[in-house]
Amino acid sequence: MHRQGHLHRYILTMTKEASVSAAWPVLVVDDEASLRHLLRVIIEGAGYPVREAADGHQAIAVLDAEPDIRIVLSDIRMPRMDGMALLESIRERDLRVVMMSAYGSTDTAVAALGKGAHDYISKPFRPDEIRICLSRIVERAQLEAENAQLRKSVGSEAGFEGFVGRSDSVRAVQEVISRAAVYRSTVLLTGESGTGKELLARAVHAGSPRSSAPFVAINCAAIPESLLESELFGHERGAFTGAVRAHAGLFEQADGGTLLLDEIGEMAPPLQTRLLRVLEDGKVRRIGGSKDVGVDVRVVAATARDLDQAVEQGSFRRDLLYRLKVVHVHVPPLRERKDDLPLLAEALMGRAVLRLGREAPVLGADVLRLLEAHSWPGNVRQLENALERAVLMCDGPVLLPEHLPEELRDGVVSVSVEDVPGEDLSIKRHTAALERSLIGRALAQTGGNRTQAARLLEISYKALVYKIRGYGLED
Repeated sequence: MHRQGHLHRYILTMTKEASVSAAWPVLVVDDEASLRHLLRVIIEGAGYPVREAADGHQAIAVLDAEPDIRIVLSDIRMPRMDGMALLESIRERDLRVVMMSAYGSTDTAVAALGKGAHDYISKPFRPDEIRICLSRIVERAQLEAENAQLRKSVGSEAGFEGFVGRSDSVRAVQEVISRAAVYRSTVLLTGESGTGKELLARAVHAGSPRSSAPFVAINCAAIPESLLESELFGHERGAFTGAVRAHAGLFEQADGGTLLLDEIGEMAPPLQTRLLRVLEDGKVRRIGGSKDVGVDVRVVAATARDLDQAVEQGSFRRDLLYRLKVVHVHVPPLRERKDDLPLLAEALMGRAVLRLGREAPVLGADVLRLLEAHSWPGNVRQLENALERAVLMCDGPVLLPEHLPEELRDGVVSVSVEDVPGEDLSIKRHTAALERSLIGRALAQTGGNRTQAARLLEISYKALVYKIRGYGLED
């Protein structure tokens, strides 16, 4: 079965897994029976089955007896075996562990995350904190499973590991790419710089019957017109000054494979005419040559320009555009696919860790909030560079805001009514959510210094302490 069939099977498999993972059993571990009861009410109300244990020893016994448990919500201070000892003893199991404590601090949270905990919640907590935490864990697990299955379906060489996510726009791109890959139709990739167009061009090649043949790429904007013609079509010896030997152009070099023409919108009109002829006839003639050479090349073109507008302005041939956009894929900018940020950040950070030879840190919640607040004008390329810098600066087990580039730490949060769900128009609720987020960011940026945080937030120290208690943000 070809790769397209694999992808369709993958979509069906993921649909089934999503419905199952939503009902993951949760083990609540706490020595206070009243708190276990409260958590049971909250968690079962969110649709998760609940098991209980009063300490670490009981928790291990329950886990041994019920291997279907996937999430553990554990207090830290307990008799016999505390939460940190429990976390250490079950770290090799396939579990998502969330630690809780009324006596915690930033150091405690960092220690828990460093030992493998997926999240940390301070007591007292609000019911929605528990529900959101569980929802994020299940969603992250589903995204990881989908990414792994997708890499297995289309092959890691297809480049989808750099274009991961489950937003509608990403799924649409992946679906079109997987369908188009098995044919020889020309593909036009459009989108802003840094969105991953070359990755997708490689995915087209790797998912095609041409995958064992050459993949050749050229940036049309980086080479002067006179040299670009020679690079693409080749030249014979003596065709021009300096042509001391014959040269096979990229079309000949890519014979049987795929040629990526990046920044096609910058190609000069005379070369557009020659390119059109190759696409129509499947033949090239070297500069200074007297005969045509047949080539079997699948062309993928990419551009950040609006080619329809370029046609209207007379700088791009309309007939060439029609030839190029047999299959047209618009790659969305990162700001339009913010739901994909958690998994994308994890994937890019993993690549940075391999390049740098460092231990993989945990992506802290405060860092993720800063990433989600940024507009990313440089798209995925900018995110990848930011995370590589952060991994380089991080010496501990957790990636923190201070490890990020300054423009991310000092970014201004922009709030738009488009970000608010249409059915929820409560000013009070959304204002509270924004206020809590800003306070959390200010505390993270100042290392927990409330005086400095109050100054950043432009409120009094007393008001900040009151709000910290009200939102459950105490250390």
